[in-house]
Amino acid sequence: MKKLTNLLRSGYELLVAGCAILQSPFLLALRLYFFWQLFLTGKGKLENIGKVTEFFGSLGIPLPALNAYFIGSLECFGSLLLIIGLASRPLSLLIVISMIVAYLTADFEAVSNIFTDPDKFVKADPFPFLLTALIVFVFGPGRFSVDALLKWGVRKLAEERRIASDPNRADRKLGDVKVSHNLPRN
Repeated sequence: MKKLTNLLRSGYELLVAGCAILQSPFLLALRLYFFWQLFLTGKGKLENIGKVTEFFGSLGIPLPALNAYFIGSLECFGSLLLIIGLASRPLSLLIVISMIVAYLTADFEAVSNIFTDPDKFVKADPFPFLLTALIVFVFGPGRFSVDALLKWGVRKLAEERRIASDPNRADRKLGDVKVSHNLPRN
């Protein structure tokens, strides 16, 4: 029995390790595919701003022209930033909010029947963008992103400053394992 338990534990740990390796490529693939689609949607809104303004007005959205420009710009330029993984969490939060507003204004029937007719909710236009933005908001953009590169750079700079400010370690370089030369002499 112990042998079977150890085998199951090892198999599970291998599965978890394999999934952890695939997390960043998966997040990159999501960002590339879905936010490219959202970029095209936002670009289309900006190219046809008059029609979008008219549509927003028909939905009762206040300041329809301003909101049309804001949403078109968010979808167009925010998606480009999300594709490269820059400011991912704040931008994905804005997209989540805009998709919720899209559901509540343009697809309210899908929201009101989410439990009786879930297919209608899932097939509505905002759904893939809402889901992808939620995933990026919760898990972050992954290692293949500008955010990850900036985080790495900030950590490295902080470590270098910490080492430089320590008088007992000022002569050490980052990653150096030698002991400081400030040892008492006999």
